[in-house]
Amino acid sequence: MISKKTLGSIAWHLGALAIAVVVLYPGAWMLLSAFKPTNQIVGSVSLIPHDASFDNFRTALNGIAGVSFWRFFLNSVILAVGAVVGTVLSASVTAYAFARIDFPGRKLWFALMIGTLLLPFHVVIIPQYIIFNNLGLVDTMVPLLIGKFLAAEAFFVFLMVQFMRGLPRELDEAAFLDGAGHVRIFRSITLPLMKPVLATASIFAFIWSWNDFFGPLLYLKNSDLYPLPVALRLFVDQTSTSDYGAQMAMAVLALAPVIIFFLVFQRYLIGGVATTGLKG
Repeated sequence: MISKKTLGSIAWHLGALAIAVVVLYPGAWMLLSAFKPTNQIVGSVSLIPHDASFDNFRTALNGIAGVSFWRFFLNSVILAVGAVVGTVLSASVTAYAFARIDFPGRKLWFALMIGTLLLPFHVVIIPQYIIFNNLGLVDTMVPLLIGKFLAAEAFFVFLMVQFMRGLPRELDEAAFLDGAGHVRIFRSITLPLMKPVLATASIFAFIWSWNDFFGPLLYLKNSDLYPLPVALRLFVDQTSTSDYGAQMAMAVLALAPVIIFFLVFQRYLIGGVATTGLKG
């Protein structure tokens, strides 16, 4: 007779398997659809392609609207790398000021910064667009990157502040006694110790920027500037024939760098979150 413990274990594993199937099914459908002709994607109940081929990938690599796939890829790389560089530079400096420098109104400004996390992005869309449009920056990558270099992402600042609060202040005090200022302390002492949280912030910034669709759709009008998420919609035309096969192939190609990036740096992500620990 099967014990209750065994039955519970079987039920738990079956439940976990069912959840895994539900979660992984869309990804599997997208991957397998990339090898199907377009007429077998929409309305087809079969998951396995009957006439598998790489034609969709050839079409995707040739590009669309007169722009090659590699141009879209390069635009995504520019935005993602720019987001990482801007976030790491600005958020780390801002976090050091909040965590280590005692200036008037520090707690108030920190609270206001944290309060921006509660502000929906959609509330500021129109004011931001009007400002960038008046400055003549619409249809450039500046609106998508300037906020990264101004520490506008409160999440990353908060993450780094919490990490710095866990660092011993004796290091700063010893450096002050040796005549070092805040710039030297930040560059030579604090920054090297922040590698785990900097790696975590870099991973999040890269993935969020790479997958961003709404921002580029709002500010970029020229197809030569489109990143991969926006380029995907060019394959769907409501007035004529849509090439869903090429769209699925480009989606797979767009997703591959994110998966590789995550697999390579996942240990830094886990380590960074663990060492940050949201202390204080």
